[in-house]
This record gives sequence, structure tokens and C-alpha cells, in this order.
Amino acid sequence: MSAALKTQLVEQALAEGFVSARICRPDAVPEVAARLRAFVEAGYHGQMGWMAERMAWRGNPAALWPEARSVIMLAESYTPPHDPLEILRHPDRGAISVYAQGRDYHDVVKKRLKRLARWVLARTDEPAEVKVFVDTAPVPEKALGEAAGLGWQGKHTNLVSRDWGNWAFLGAIFTTLDLAIDMPEQDHCGSCRACLDICPTEAFPEPYRLDARRCISYLTIEHKGPVPEELRGLMGNRIYGCDDCLAVCPWNKFAVAARDLRLAPQPELTAPDLADLAQLDDARFRALFSGSAIKRIGRDRFVRNVLYAIGNSGRPELRPAAAALVEDPDPVVADAARWAMTRLESLS
Repeated sequence: MSAALKTQLVEQALAEGFVSARICRPDAVPEVAARLRAFVEAGYHGQMGWMAERMAWRGNPAALWPEARSVIMLAESYTPPHDPLEILRHPDRGAISVYAQGRDYHDVVKKRLKRLARWVLARTDEPAEVKVFVDTAPVPEKALGEAAGLGWQGKHTNLVSRDWGNWAFLGAIFTTLDLAIDMPEQDHCGSCRACLDICPTEAFPEPYRLDARRCISYLTIEHKGPVPEELRGLMGNRIYGCDDCLAVCPWNKFAVAARDLRLAPQPELTAPDLADLAQLDDARFRALFSGSAIKRIGRDRFVRNVLYAIGNSGRPELRPAAAALVEDPDPVVADAARWAMTRLESLS
């Protein structure tokens, strides 16, 4: 690809709605395999067995598709228009991670990736193939993003950029084309510890290392069954994901507004009433979260999270909402309801 065409590719990516586009080789992250192995051996992956099962691919992007010669890494901003930590001051309301307040990003970003991939193929005379990925395959997007120069993996392990902060979805276009690569980004976290110090559950055993078993995002989304009791009280009113470490990053002073309205927070998901959410049955859950990333965890796990939040609310008036679920058919929901009742009864 000529320098002129690469410039056009970046311009086209920005026109599509991405905030940045950079290129690296599939084998540009040799350190990932050892990091992933250490992560799994320490048990930090918790119940995410797929991380251990697919280590060969996730640890070596070149093995995912051996024919690939280049990876186009892209970032799409979803910067919230409000302070995502404000909801934590309203314990009768549920805190949903910003990324899940809009339409499912998998659908939105993947369609954009496919359009850009077709654009690339249409502008080359040589035979070529492409494959697009957005958080749905064993691709180390954050490491590849750093290698391509999108940003660097901060102490909270998420990608950070001096140009757009850390509110961004990452997408990848693997291609058999041999494209000119970009320089990797350097770490600019310095001595800052804001993301580490704010974590409610102390999920970072050290900078740049995350113990998912203590991470609220993992606990509310990936963890099946009852959450360990010693962590429930630390979850506050966070019912799907957690934005604390992202929200305090100083580099967000350069955050770029989200360009796609489909990613904008839906009013009904910015501060939902916990009592209302506790009444959701499966049909109502599916209807409320149609088109949302939240739908994939199912009603039972979601209501479990809601009940933990009710137990943490300090609001005795929410006891009826918990009491109605102590005999729920799902034993994990019933356990969460009894825990919430016990917590609230202690306030009487």
C-alpha cells in the first residue's frame, strides 16, 4: 500500500466514525503469550475458562490467521456526556457501565469495520482477504492497539491515548495485504495511581495487573453463581460493569465525544430504579435490554446484581423488592434476596 493510499485509509476510517487508525504486524506482540500464561496460572481469569482454552490464539495473534500480514487497529469513542461516577451517589438507582448504556457496540462497530474493510479491498489491485474482529474472538486488541500506536495499556490494563483518553471500543481488521506499519506508543502513565487507588475491591495486585476475580466488571458480567460474600458489600450499586478506573484517568481531559448516536446512553439505563429492576421476569428483561450488551447475561444474573445493590443501598423501603424474591426459582437470585433482606433488616 502506497503512502498516499495509507493516508486515505486513515481519512476514510475517521470519516466512518473512528477516532484513530493505526497498523501493526500480527506478530508485533510477542510478550502477550507470557503475560497471558502468568495471568491464567495465577488464577486471575476466574471462571473465564475460554481464556485458558484459547491461549494459543490469544497469546499469538499470528496463529489466529497465519496468512494475515497486517492488522489495522481502530478506536471508536464512547465518551459519556455525563460524570459516570455521579450515579454512585444515588444508592436506590443502579449503576450500569457507560459502554452498555447504548446499543450493543459489537453490532455498531463490526458493521463499520466491515465497510472499511471493503473500502480497503476495493482500492488494491492485488488479491487480498480481510477478517474483522471486535471483542468476539481470541484477539489481544489492547496489546495490538499499543503495538500499532493507538495508545498504551495503562495501569488499569485498558488502552489509554493522549488524543482521546480511555473511553473507546477497539476493532481489528486482519488482512493478507502487506501494509506499512506505524510506531508503537510509549507509556505515559508516569507516577499516577488514580485508577488503582479508586478500585472499590482492590482488584489490581500491582500496576498493569488485574485480578479479574475481584473486578466488579467481571463479577457482575462473567461470574456465574453467588458472588463471594466478602465482595458483595464492596459492589455498591454497580449492577453491570464498573467505570471507576476509567472515569478517573487524567488523560480523559482529551476525550473525544462519541460520534454515533446509537452509542449514546439511553435515558432509561442511565439511572434505573432498583425496585423496578428487581421485578423483571425473563420476558420483561429481554424486552428492556433488546439490542443491548446487557441481554447476554440473562435475567437471573442481572437480578442477582440488582439484589446485591439493594442490600448495599441502606434504604429500608427497598425491603419489599428483596422480600418478593426470597423464593425465586433461581437459587442464586433467592440467595441474593435473602442476603439483601439481612443487610436491610440490620438497619431497623
